[in-house]
Amino acid sequence: MKIKMLTSISGQDFALSPDDETDRFTTSEATRLIDAGYAVPVADKATEKAVKTAPPEKRAAKRAAKE
Repeated sequence: MKIKMLTSISGQDFALSPDDETDRFTTSEATRLIDAGYAVPVADKATEKAVKTAPPEKRAAKRAAKE
């Protein structure tokens, strides 16, 4: 689970500052950090996909009806 740190935290082999994003913690550890107010979850960024646009229509304009 990816989280964004709100406070600094360090361990034996890491140091994280506020606004650092990390996924080094297990889901249970990340949940505990979020519950304690040390971090917030990071939403996955939506990936953009190339999509073909439909070609413009080429039909003639409607004519006025004769009376």
